[in-house]
Amino acid sequence: MIRLIKRHQLDEIKYNNCIEKSLQSRVYAFSWYLDIACKNWDILILDDYEAVMPIPWRKKLGIKYVYPPFWILELGIFSIHTNLKVDEFLQEAKLYFKYIESYLNTDSVVENPLNLKKRTVQKLQLQENYKAIVDNYRKDRKKDLRRAKEYLLKEKWHDRPENLIELFKENVGLRTPKIGNKDYEILLRIIQKCIKYGVGEILSIYNPYETLVASAFLIKYKETVTILVSSTDFNNRKNGANTFLIDSAIFKYHKEFKTFNFGGSSIKSIANYFLSFGAKTNNYYQFKSNNLAKLLTLFKK
Repeated sequence: MIRLIKRHQLDEIKYNNCIEKSLQSRVYAFSWYLDIACKNWDILILDDYEAVMPIPWRKKLGIKYVYPPFWILELGIFSIHTNLKVDEFLQEAKLYFKYIESYLNTDSVVENPLNLKKRTVQKLQLQENYKAIVDNYRKDRKKDLRRAKEYLLKEKWHDRPENLIELFKENVGLRTPKIGNKDYEILLRIIQKCIKYGVGEILSIYNPYETLVASAFLIKYKETVTILVSSTDFNNRKNGANTFLIDSAIFKYHKEFKTFNFGGSSIKSIANYFLSFGAKTNNYYQFKSNNLAKLLTLFKK
C-alpha cells in the first residue's frame, strides 16, 4: 500500500536507510539535503519503507503543488526493488496535489514514457588510464587544454563556497532571473553541509592575476562524481578555463570513481559540449500534470 505522510511524521532512520540502500540512491534524496533545499516536502511510502518518493511542494493562493527545487537534479522513486511502477506513485500524488512537476532519475524504470517528457544527462565512464580518457576528447577540448596552459591557469581545490556562488550570480545567474537571493543562501548551506559530510568538494580555476575564471561544486557519492553547479567568467571565455576545470576534476577522480556526471542538460549546445569529453547521453523523465498558471487563473476568478 502506498500512502502519503508529512515530513514531521517521517521515520528518518528507515527513510534514509531506504535511500542509502536503494538502486537509485542519490544525495539529493536524503532528509538532511531535502530539509535544506525545500521548505516543505512530504513522502509517498510503500508499505514499511520498502520504497519512498519524496515530494517537494509549495502553496500559492491556497493551491498545493509539487515543483522541482533548485539544486536538486533528480528525485523519483527509491527502492531496492526493480519492478515498481512509477505511474502508481504519480497517481497517488495526484490525490493530494492539483499540479505536479517532478524530475525522476536515470535509474527509474518507466513502463509508459508517452505521458512523460524525456530529458537528457551526459555521463562519462571513468577508467584507470587517464590518457585513454583524454584521447577520447574531441579536438576542441584538447585545444582548450593547450590554451589553459598558455594562459597559465591554475587549479585550486577547497576554495570558499562564497567565491563560487558570487561567480555564478554574476554570470549564469544574470541569465537565470528566477534564481533569487534565497536560493543562493540555500545553495551555500547545501555546499557547506555536503562538505561537512564528506560528499562534496569545490574546484576553482584562477589566472596568474588571481582572478577567478571558473568554479564548480562537485558531489561525490558512491561510484559517481556529479557537477551540481558551475560557472565560468563570461568575460574570460577564450582561455579554456571550463575545459581545464572539468579535465582537472576527471584527473583527480578517475581512479576512485566509475562515473563522471556532468549534471545534465537538454539544451543541445551544452549537451554537445559535455559529449565532447567522450560522455554518453542518458535519459530520464519529467512528469507534469495540469497547468499551474491556468489553475491559478481559475482560482482567482
